[in-house]
Amino acid sequence: MDRYPPIAEHGLVGDLQTTALVSSQGVIDWFAAPRFDSPSIFAALLDHERGGYFRLAPDHPEGSWKQLYYPDTAVVVTRFMSPDGVGETIDYMPVLPGPTATDRHTLVRVVRAVRGTVHFGLECRPRFDYGRAAHELELTPHTATFRAPGTTAHLQTGVPLERDGQDVRGGITLQAGHTAVAVFTVCAPGGPPPPPPSTERITAELWDNVDFWQQWVRTSRYHGRWTDMVHRSAITLKLLTYAPTGAPVAAATMGLPEQIGGERNWDYRYTWVRDGSLSVRALLDLGFIDEAARFTHWLGERLERGDGPGDEPLQIVYRVDGNPHLPEETLEHFGGYRGSFPVRIGNAATEQLQLDIYGEALYALAEGRAVGEQAGYDGWKNLARTLDWLADSWDRPDEGIWETRGGRKDFTYSRVMCWAAFDRGLKLAAEFSRPADLARWTRTRDEILEQVMERGWSERQRAFVQHYDGDVLDASLLLAPRVGFLAARSPGWLSTLDAMDRVLVSDSLVYRYDPAASSDGLRGSEGTFSLCTFLYVDALARAGRLPQARYTFEKMLTYANHVGLFAEEIGPSGEQLGNFPQAFTHLSLIMAAKTLDEALDERPDRRSTP
Repeated sequence: MDRYPPIAEHGLVGDLQTTALVSSQGVIDWFAAPRFDSPSIFAALLDHERGGYFRLAPDHPEGSWKQLYYPDTAVVVTRFMSPDGVGETIDYMPVLPGPTATDRHTLVRVVRAVRGTVHFGLECRPRFDYGRAAHELELTPHTATFRAPGTTAHLQTGVPLERDGQDVRGGITLQAGHTAVAVFTVCAPGGPPPPPPSTERITAELWDNVDFWQQWVRTSRYHGRWTDMVHRSAITLKLLTYAPTGAPVAAATMGLPEQIGGERNWDYRYTWVRDGSLSVRALLDLGFIDEAARFTHWLGERLERGDGPGDEPLQIVYRVDGNPHLPEETLEHFGGYRGSFPVRIGNAATEQLQLDIYGEALYALAEGRAVGEQAGYDGWKNLARTLDWLADSWDRPDEGIWETRGGRKDFTYSRVMCWAAFDRGLKLAAEFSRPADLARWTRTRDEILEQVMERGWSERQRAFVQHYDGDVLDASLLLAPRVGFLAARSPGWLSTLDAMDRVLVSDSLVYRYDPAASSDGLRGSEGTFSLCTFLYVDALARAGRLPQARYTFEKMLTYANHVGLFAEEIGPSGEQLGNFPQAFTHLSLIMAAKTLDEALDERPDRRSTP
């Protein structure tokens, strides 16, 4: 058992309210319940000794492992091959019916011998409340109950169990064709225990799970060149979405480093307005209208409440239920993934000013037509009030899209997205004949554009730059053509693409910016940013640079892990870094694939050209 397996060596399972990571060696080393943002129960990825884990895998000194998803599902199959036999562990979480939040969440693990004889070992070592809460064990030969303050967990299994302190371990030898089951259920204290698992019930439940995912994927209207990767990204986005509210989290995990041993370790188990808003376009591209509509409804509720800091209508990030309170603290007792400390929970980015979120929010509402079709007149009033506020507030420094902690600047991307907010607001007002201060919004929109064109351009770089009065390049501006701020083939934009290619692109992979050239208030460096690489593909395709776009896209797909998942970044040795899997990366993959497919389909047939 690898104490700290590579970040990429995991599959993701979930029940649409929380998720768990299963390593390619059959170990669940990350699981929080009852929600994504709840305290962890298994967190060995962040501290092997104190975090807790659940291992159910073959015991053999020799052998090899392979992991895959059952096609078009969230069912993970981990296969072990040795001279004595071949064994499998099948992991899934039963999808919870409907949008009702629940305290009961279940991890199902089925092991079987495929060929020969396989001995499976079991270790279940939960560590509640990020390893801060002690628990007591009640044990029978096939049932273990772990009781901690506020949480009870039941392990029911056909594997004979024995006590190991307040944890359990066990083992079972299976002949070819035989199976065993282990079901780990988390619930509130005092509730009834789950029914004993039977092979018949678990088998039926497994196939129900397979049917749910395959039927959902079947409704996708994507039939392009990269169907498998696009559909895997879609499943991942759905797994990362909290069904009771429709709000997606940025990633399944917290604390995984952007640099091994560094301090860039954040908690991503929350809903960013930016990430969620951009996901709307990706979902609509695939035909998942209901999922897009649910998030725009959640976003409309945030605008209605207007509970941003100070007088701001929006906060940049919320909990999945819309709660704006997520104070940041450090888990001093966790050593971090391979010594990457501090390990933080919560996120102090809530205190930042990021003006770009208003552009992304209006982009989502306009793409989904939620204002006119769902939110009604009251929803429009909330939106109009937001734009009236922004007309007074856009022209000031902020922390920018990347949540830097090096002080506020006049970030060009923030201004571009403020322009997008007014542009989309004006179009919605016209389309749905809604009352608005059209003269003021138009004047503000045009003023922003003129300011960016004059102050956001660097003659030295021959490019639009990260912030005014500087020469630093920033890949966030790759979204400028998509939102319509710049024509995708205008001379200034093509020159900016050339500059990014010289400075930010490394063998087709794209850095966000150069921290050495523009201090972000943090020590260390980071890898290339996978979101930015896919945005680069999108921009190249729009610019007509199709061979380069396709090569970059195809090459980036080779950095996916063995089951098609991406973390936040790609490190210097090709390893995945940061929280995993990251929704931003997967939604941008979908957007890039759709744009590139359409551009390739529209390209004239070169064979007919002399």
